[in-house]
Parts: sequence; structure tokens; C-alpha cells
Amino acid sequence: MSLLTVKNLNVAFRLGKQELPALMDVSFSLDRGERIAFVGESGAGKSILGFSIVNLISKPGYIQSGSIKLNKKEIIGLNRRQMQEIRGKRIAMIFQDPMMTLNPVLTIGQQLVEAIKSHTNITYRDAKNIAIEKLLSVQIASPERRFNQYPHELSGGMRQRVIIAAILLLNPDVIIADEPTTALDVTIQAEILQLLLEICKKNDVALILISHDLGIVSKVAERTLVMYAGRIVEEGPTLELINDPQHPYTQGLLNALPQMALPGQRLNQIKGSMPSLADRPSGCAFHNRCPYAMEKCKDQQPEFIHSGISTVSCFMIEEMLEEERNAQEGLL
Repeated sequence: MSLLTVKNLNVAFRLGKQELPALMDVSFSLDRGERIAFVGESGAGKSILGFSIVNLISKPGYIQSGSIKLNKKEIIGLNRRQMQEIRGKRIAMIFQDPMMTLNPVLTIGQQLVEAIKSHTNITYRDAKNIAIEKLLSVQIASPERRFNQYPHELSGGMRQRVIIAAILLLNPDVIIADEPTTALDVTIQAEILQLLLEICKKNDVALILISHDLGIVSKVAERTLVMYAGRIVEEGPTLELINDPQHPYTQGLLNALPQMALPGQRLNQIKGSMPSLADRPSGCAFHNRCPYAMEKCKDQQPEFIHSGISTVSCFMIEEMLEEERNAQEGLL
């Protein structure tokens, strides 16, 4: 049974009399303990998806339609108090910048204890002991001393560890990590990702990793979903998707990785840029950047089809599979 199920989710932003679509028919499921990733350029809709799941979409954005179920219970439409029971306690979110989460005028300890006491009725002493234990569990040295420090006294990597410790206080079922290592150097990035991976495995916690970097995703996620202009365009097991990308956009993302270019060679890039919400092309939104675009790509939206062990939304792949089937039938 799926722990989290998102079905036909549509999110829009209201600008005057315009309704600008940000997510369109996004569907996926997540099992307990499973680790999945959403990848794509800035503006693909990855973060909006994360915010939608925890009901943090602010006006003029709103959920138009669709379903988000946690353990088969619909959470779209819950009131503020009901959502507060889920947010943090059942589904927790790690943001790009830990200073967005940490209060600069409160000590680390004050914030951790407050988080515990807001959901339980234990004493301050017990809450403090739990907080220190969690700081230790995320490999923070001298947790008693860090407990009394302010966020600005810690490094970026240390602050991100504090956020992970805060999330673990309430033993959530799902962690949504929105570009959790963007502001960190490469060494610290690897440490934070390894920490997240170990925590999810040890506690059987499901993870949704939001990233633009397929290199990072390959180290953490079991399954990857590629997003473009508010839609999922490809989904499959991470290693298979990286080794044999089907959608031209996925191929472009992989070719743009620095390791794909020789030393001194210009980096590959996808021509053009992600369309804005107000300027989304008709048909397949990627057609004006795609080297394989056909006439029907301009005004028709391709359906999802199976290609190998992945699913992909692309007319080119559809025609290639049709040609293969015809060739095999001809041999018979």
C-alpha cells in the first residue's frame, strides 16, 4: 500500500483575470521507506510540488484540483489545525536555506524544545534530553554546547544538520528535501546526503528529494521523475534512467553535466530556456527546445507510454516503439 499518493494534481497562480498553470496533472505514489527524486531546471515546478504536498502554497497560488492522500486519507481541504497535525509530524520539509527555518533570535535548543513541546506534553528536561540526543544522531559534535548557541554561530552545513535533527524529533513518515545542499560546498554536500540516506534507511522514512542535479540524485534516489514546465515527462528507476534516458529533455540534462565534457571543452547546454507560467507553449512544452520535435508536438500533448522499464511522454519515443513493433511483425 502506498504511503503517499498524488493524483492529477493541478496548481495555478491567479494573476488578475488570468489563471497561470504551475502544475498540470502531476501523479505519483511513494511507498514507506522509498526514496524518490524530482529533477528539472529552475521553473519546472519541483518546489511548487513540495509546497503543495505540505499545503504551504501562498496566494496567489492555489490547488485547483487533484488529490493528495497520506495513508489513503485525503489531506487537500484540511483546516489549519488538522494540517498542523500532519505538517512536521507526518510530513516534514527541509528547505534550501536553513535560515528560512531557524529563528535567528532563539537558540538552537529553544527551537528544538519548542518543536517537541508543541506536539507532546513532556517536561522541559525530557524535551532537552531528546533534542540533545537528536543533535548527536546527526553527527553534531558537542551537542550540549550547540544546544545553547544561535543559528548564526553555526556553519551552513551545521545548520542543515540542525534542521534534520529538528525533523527527526517527531519521527515523520515522509521527508521532503528541497535542494538541501545547494548552498554548501561539495564535501559538506556529500556528508549531508549520506546523513539523509542513513536516516531514511535506519528509520524506514520515505524521502522526496527535489534537485536540478542528476549527479546528486544518483547517490540517493531509487526512482527519479523528470519535470518540465509543470509536468512529469519521464519516470523510472534512477540508474536505468541515467544510463538510458528516453525523453530528449532528460538526455539534455544528462549531457549538461560537467563530467560529460572533456577538460577545456565547452559544457553542453540545452538551447533556449524554461518557459514562464505566462508563456507556456501549446502541445509538448519542450518542443521549441527539442532537436527531435515533430509538427504534432506543437499542438498535441503526448500521453505516457512504457519504454523499457521507464515511462515517458514523448511522440518521438512513441514512433520509435511503433517502428520497432512493425519491424518485428514483419520478421514474423
